[in-house]
Amino acid sequence: MKNNPVVPFILIFALGLGLIFFMSLYGVDQKKEIAGADEEGKTEETASNAEEFDPEGFTQQKCIACHGGDLTGGAGPSLHGLSESKEKIHEIIKNGQGGMPAFGGQISDEQIDQLADYILTLK
Repeated sequence: MKNNPVVPFILIFALGLGLIFFMSLYGVDQKKEIAGADEEGKTEETASNAEEFDPEGFTQQKCIACHGGDLTGGAGPSLHGLSESKEKIHEIIKNGQGGMPAFGGQISDEQIDQLADYILTLK
């Protein structure tokens, strides 16, 4: 029992568990502060992204799942050559329609206008 190789492993394991326990307690205490920092960061990010909105990038992230990779249709209709007015497209993007989700809570009215303008350029 002179040099038992299991003892160092048990000590390291116990130290690791203790460290995880105390770090989780620290995280619980900091939960509200961390959540507040995240919300502040999102507000600042949203404000700065309002000017840098990329309608084409937005369609590649959000629209291709239903409207297809080239936006010519899939589960949703084609977005090329729409006959609807800009106002109607704005309303559909903002409030949703049928199976289409509403994006009014995710992007601003100005961004929805930019997106409607972009969709109207698709031929």
